[in-house]
Amino acid sequence: MADNGFSISGELTETGHSLNQRVYYEDTDFSGLVYHARYLHFLERGRTDYLRCLGVEQRVLISADEEGLVFVVHRMEIDFRSPARMDDILTIVTRTEKAGGAKMVLQQEIRCGETPLIAAKVIIAVINAKGRPRRLPEALATKFMISANALIR
Repeated sequence: MADNGFSISGELTETGHSLNQRVYYEDTDFSGLVYHARYLHFLERGRTDYLRCLGVEQRVLISADEEGLVFVVHRMEIDFRSPARMDDILTIVTRTEKAGGAKMVLQQEIRCGETPLIAAKVIIAVINAKGRPRRLPEALATKFMISANALIR
């Protein structure tokens, strides 16, 4: 396979994690605009690939220690600013605002070119394999915050 400099998981950048996704017919409603619930799929892909680029494998975390560790969305605030259309290339940007205790706060944005379409604040609960809250291990919290602090500079 040729190295074209493109990663299917996006990339870590000075502004966070960036992932490009095309809008397909299946993402749109009868008007040709992206159906509002599909934005949740794009945001999830951004968060998942952000973790992947940080070297965090979710399928490994569930059995990494005796307690297990799982990330679940606790709360989302979404501002819909402008619609996307079929064949648009979207950029999903994800950055860490807070990581520690039993939660993480991520800021996400979906853009089409320079036009902001969606802004979202996502609060992630950290739970164990039995569904009970647990603290984010310090090494993992540090990994998220190093990424966030690198963006502030």
